Amino acid sequence: MVQSSSSTQDLDESAIADALARIGILGPGERPRCQPLEGGVSSDIWLIDLPGRRLCLKRALPRLKVEQLWEAPVKRNRHEWNWLRVAGRICPDAVPQLIAQDGVEPLFVMGYLDPALFPSWKDQLRDGNADPATAAAVATRLAMIHSATAGDHQIARMFGSDDDFYAIRLEPYLMAAARAHPDLAEPLEQLVQDTASIHLTLVHGDVSPKNILIGRRGPVFLDAECAWYGDPAFDLAFCLNHLLLKCLWTPTAVTRFLACYDRLADTYLGAATWEPREDLEARAALLLPGLLLARVDGKSPVEYVTDEADKARIRRVARSLLLDRPERLDTVRYAWAAELGV
Repeated sequence: MVQSSSSTQDLDESAIADALARIGILGPGERPRCQPLEGGVSSDIWLIDLPGRRLCLKRALPRLKVEQLWEAPVKRNRHEWNWLRVAGRICPDAVPQLIAQDGVEPLFVMGYLDPALFPSWKDQLRDGNADPATAAAVATRLAMIHSATAGDHQIARMFGSDDDFYAIRLEPYLMAAARAHPDLAEPLEQLVQDTASIHLTLVHGDVSPKNILIGRRGPVFLDAECAWYGDPAFDLAFCLNHLLLKCLWTPTAVTRFLACYDRLADTYLGAATWEPREDLEARAALLLPGLLLARVDGKSPVEYVTDEADKARIRRVARSLLLDRPERLDTVRYAWAAELGV
């Protein structure tokens, strides 16, 4: 059930000032200058200017800003805050500075990272700047967080968010794709069941290039609203899926995107010590075609794949792989490369 909250009301400077005062950020007589930031479909995100510092406020929305009806519990804001806290203890440079969390509204405040110093990986990839070293750094930090939380019962209790993960990841992605393709419903529904049953590490749930900033001290992860103690293969497959899709966005960089795919996969799997590599890789390889299909026929289609011929390519590869049940990430990579003719 979606939680009701006054957060359904629009934010303005007055409401933001009240929240900042409530959580002890505003000093006597201070008034914030506030500016909404673009890019979020699941949350309100605001830049806040105060004397001597710039902050970022994030508040979860009960209904996401997408074409299809997509509702999600606003308590995911608390899970995101907790993911950032845990990940920050493991690798401080991998997350923004956390400032304060509100106990009334589903919002928190963190340090603002200037895009001039912290460009998004998505923007770099869009421009064809696909550096395998960056992919390796992302993989290293992701594997570090997974490894440090593997088998941690306290973390597992903190992130027992199975229902939330189903509502904001498995249902709108894989189940929605199954409804769009009834003949693939069986393998997709089985994929959902298998993924939901695995509880091994702390999962970010949205390891997308748009949620990764590239700073001087390495990648910084944002937007952990989907945090869940579950299957780390989901994070790996989710990120690799974006590298495949970028081949359609910036065709001139296809070989560099595939090189990033290879480097990210190899680096991550080489650092995964909590379970046999072949088991982890097999789950990620099977998730990948499901996620490929979900980004054209799920509730959150990728915005840059608009050409029907490109959508047909995705469906063709995803359908074949879902039926063949790949066990290696190379299998997915070469099937995609063959479809693109490279």
